[in-house]
Amino acid sequence: MTSTLAPQTQSAVRDKLPLAGLFALFTAGFVSVLTETLPAGLLPQMSSAFGQSESLTGQTITIYAVGSAVSAIPLSTAMTRWGRRNVVLAALIGFILANTATALAPTIGFAFGARFVAGIAAGLIWSNIGGHAARLVPGKLQGRGIAIAMAGTPVALSLGLPAGAFLGTVVDWRWVFGIVTAISVLLVGWVLWKLPNFEGQALGDRVKLKDAIMLRGIRTILWTLAGFVVAHNLLYTYIGPLVAHAGIADQLQWVLFTFGVASILSIWIIGTFIDRHHRKLIVASMALFALAALAIALSDVSTLLLYVAVAAWGLTFGGATTLFLTAGSRAAGAAADVAQAMIVTVFNIGIALGGLIGGIFLAGFGVISIPWLAFIIMIPTLIWVALGKTHAFPAKF
Repeated sequence: MTSTLAPQTQSAVRDKLPLAGLFALFTAGFVSVLTETLPAGLLPQMSSAFGQSESLTGQTITIYAVGSAVSAIPLSTAMTRWGRRNVVLAALIGFILANTATALAPTIGFAFGARFVAGIAAGLIWSNIGGHAARLVPGKLQGRGIAIAMAGTPVALSLGLPAGAFLGTVVDWRWVFGIVTAISVLLVGWVLWKLPNFEGQALGDRVKLKDAIMLRGIRTILWTLAGFVVAHNLLYTYIGPLVAHAGIADQLQWVLFTFGVASILSIWIIGTFIDRHHRKLIVASMALFALAALAIALSDVSTLLLYVAVAAWGLTFGGATTLFLTAGSRAAGAAADVAQAMIVTVFNIGIALGGLIGGIFLAGFGVISIPWLAFIIMIPTLIWVALGKTHAFPAKF
């Protein structure tokens, strides 16, 4: 009896998702994105406290992205030999220090410095979450495990940011950053309790950046990601003016709610099907997003069309990070950590470029040029997806 059941029991153990560890990573990602986006919901209060314009105070988000972009690759390389849990703990300590400093910041310059440190911590988090999740779960469930771990991003965008903005109306904005600090402190305990500390790579086993970027499929993944993120951030940064152009400025919160709900639904869809249909999902997501951008460009024709387009856009965004991180991890193999860091860097560069290019087009050609530009950018992006059939986004791994 024992010899018959033992293999089945072992298989069940292997097939079981380590949810406690995955949710620790989920929460770390949630804290990272919440920290990044909080100033957007607290902008009036922060700008008033610092005696600065909202446009200048809003750059606290930009400086965060810059910190992530410049730190992800060098820090992940420098900390390759660290245990994976130790890297997560270092990032969480960075968030604790940075959010505490932001809460106590006497000037906007001090806040900029604190936000840059928070961005560095985020670079560590995002270059580690995907690889850590991949190590936690059995190979055939790798995509689902990464999906759970990465779900903190859309959840923070759709629920965390509105919650932070609401808290800002109840308590002083500094207390909101203090609350995030408290969550991070509790998360340190959870990580120490439930997250395994997988060994890092030995110095001789470390894959160099120049070697990783030459791996088949990696450059295609990065180019596709760059196109998607720039196009997405064009729309996301200027969704307010776009909604106003459609004549429903008073419905902005409902448009964002629609985007958030669709993004959360996307997490479930991607998590359920990614291990069996990864290529189909990436092709469908990029094509659907292109159509959504086109529909938003035509949304002044119909309010219903705008809501449908935003819902479609949310469906493509919620699981996008999981799709790209999974592709990078599988294509890079032993260089997965370096690939994750490159993906984080490209993602943050795309955020910055989307906002910058969108601002130029908004000033020069009007708000309606933004969704048209996003649609145009998605054309070569779709071509990159098609070209990635063999190595970047194969039908089977």
